[in-house]
Amino acid sequence: MMISKELLLTYFYLLVYIVLSSGVILYNKWVLSPKYFNFPLPITLTMIHMGFSGLVAFFLIRVFKVVSPVKMTLEIYATCVIPISAFFAASLWFGNTAYLFISVAFIQMLKALMPVATFFMAVICGTDKLRCDVFLNMFLVSVGVVISSYGEIHFNVVGTVYQVTGIFAEALRLVLTQVLLQKKGLTLNPITSLYYIAPCSFVFLFIPWYLLEKPEMEVTQIQFNFWIFFSNALCALALNFSIFLVIGRTGAVTIRVAGVLKDWILIALSTLIFPESTITALNITGYAIALCGVVMYNYLKIKDVRASQLPVDAMLDRTTKELKMEKKSSHLYLPDDNADLGGNSTKNDFSDPMVDEEAPLIPSTRISHLGRSNLSS
Repeated sequence: MMISKELLLTYFYLLVYIVLSSGVILYNKWVLSPKYFNFPLPITLTMIHMGFSGLVAFFLIRVFKVVSPVKMTLEIYATCVIPISAFFAASLWFGNTAYLFISVAFIQMLKALMPVATFFMAVICGTDKLRCDVFLNMFLVSVGVVISSYGEIHFNVVGTVYQVTGIFAEALRLVLTQVLLQKKGLTLNPITSLYYIAPCSFVFLFIPWYLLEKPEMEVTQIQFNFWIFFSNALCALALNFSIFLVIGRTGAVTIRVAGVLKDWILIALSTLIFPESTITALNITGYAIALCGVVMYNYLKIKDVRASQLPVDAMLDRTTKELKMEKKSSHLYLPDDNADLGGNSTKNDFSDPMVDEEAPLIPSTRISHLGRSNLSS
């Protein structure tokens, strides 16, 4: 059986996504780690990413006019972009700082808590309901992460606190993205997201940078290699666009499977590249338990989404048939743009924040696809 070119292209995009996602994480760890490149300034690195991404988005929108800017009012910017950017900056800051204290493998295991954090934030904000089956899955994930943490050889309290804090900041950002942007009816693609959110996040990061890292940079000699930081920021930007391509060609289920595969590959690679990323049998056992909870949770959410869509799809199909019959019987002319009764149902859905933890700027408009994302972590 011949594989179509479209299917091969989809697999290629998935491969690019997995490679870039793993590469950005390992690259960031190498840059920040005192044992390697020794640039222990995570806020500075994150600001470089934000500045570069915002600049590229500016040229793509204002100079090359690849896409058009959305209608952004002062009210929307103040009530939506600013709070989302603030929690986005916090998640990047805390997430990147964790690389200074704990291994990549352990960080990936802790990221299994992302659905737990997002679920509880959604319940607190009123966008989701506290259900017994979902709560049991979240409990299973938490137990798995605790077991994995107990089995960590190089466990560090400070690094763990930084990572968990970054996870909850990212979870709150995802919920706010849904609540605020969906309420305003604002949709952003990756380029416009970078254009509006990256500069604002840069400003928020400037405050902790000025207080914490600027004095350190003045008293210590920090090496700065232009090509290292340029290539690092370019990889992070490429990752964001690769996610755009992947989401456009696949569904949420495929993305989730690719994300799980990427996590396992990343854990294995980190143990080979960084000797300190030693994993134990207890680590793997705990992570496997947490992963079972995540998989069951994803299954429940996807099942809920499909169940909610079935009545709507059935109604739309019936309406379409009735209109066709009416058109045939009365010979009325119906324009082509009225044929799509599904409300642009073929439009790409950039609502899955579980896509990746390194590229968060594809906005979440459906919190039922709970997950994680982070451009720089």
